[in-house]
Amino acid sequence: MRYLITLRVAAQPEGPPPAELMEAIFKLGQQATESGALLDQSGLAPSSEGARVEVSGGRLSVTDGPFAEAKELISYALYEVRSKEEAVEWAGRFLKLHRDLWPGWEGQADVLRLFSPADLAPPGA
Repeated sequence: MRYLITLRVAAQPEGPPPAELMEAIFKLGQQATESGALLDQSGLAPSSEGARVEVSGGRLSVTDGPFAEAKELISYALYEVRSKEEAVEWAGRFLKLHRDLWPGWEGQADVLRLFSPADLAPPGA
């Protein structure tokens, strides 16, 4: 099963992340890649550089960022794992690094299963 894990930051100290944190994130990414679990990952530019495309009331609209959400979406990772619990474990390890190595950082990870076309096929197809 494939899972998309997104990371949102709620609060962080001024300045760049500590070098120790970045090194630990790199090592965790290596472990996840070598295990075959991590398929892709990347940081995301601030929402101020993005746009939102929406359909509401039968109309299509485009709104340039930044968006008003209090928590900024900052990165994602794509995992191929055996279970949701395994995906949650990888997300937890990532967040624990932030907790332990960047005091004052607060955020959340959403763990979302990706459907394949086979998951959406009608029963018996």
